[in-house]
Amino acid sequence: MKKMIIALSMAIALMGAGNVLAGDGHCNYTQENMFAGPFKVCDMPTDAALCEELGTTDDNADAVQGDGECAMEAAVGTCDMGETKRIYYEGDPGGLEIGCGFQGGEWINAE
Repeated sequence: MKKMIIALSMAIALMGAGNVLAGDGHCNYTQENMFAGPFKVCDMPTDAALCEELGTTDDNADAVQGDGECAMEAAVGTCDMGETKRIYYEGDPGGLEIGCGFQGGEWINAE
């Protein structure tokens, strides 16, 4: 039961930021809400406006827009939501995979 609650909490946390396509850069930020986190993440593609929105959604913080794709060094995995990819640098891959599924995404473990 405890694992189910943790997985559900992580799923809700992962759903906190929208997956709107904008720009061709990336946005690094700290994802957190009342259920899970904090997690260091990177969304792509983004532009400055979307990055600012991601950084202020729920209790997210420290958003920084950059050019090109997210760094893959030290990545735990990626939630591929189609037009948006969210790279996780922290967290349990099993729980993140469950949360990614709740977002309609496909989890890809880092190599």
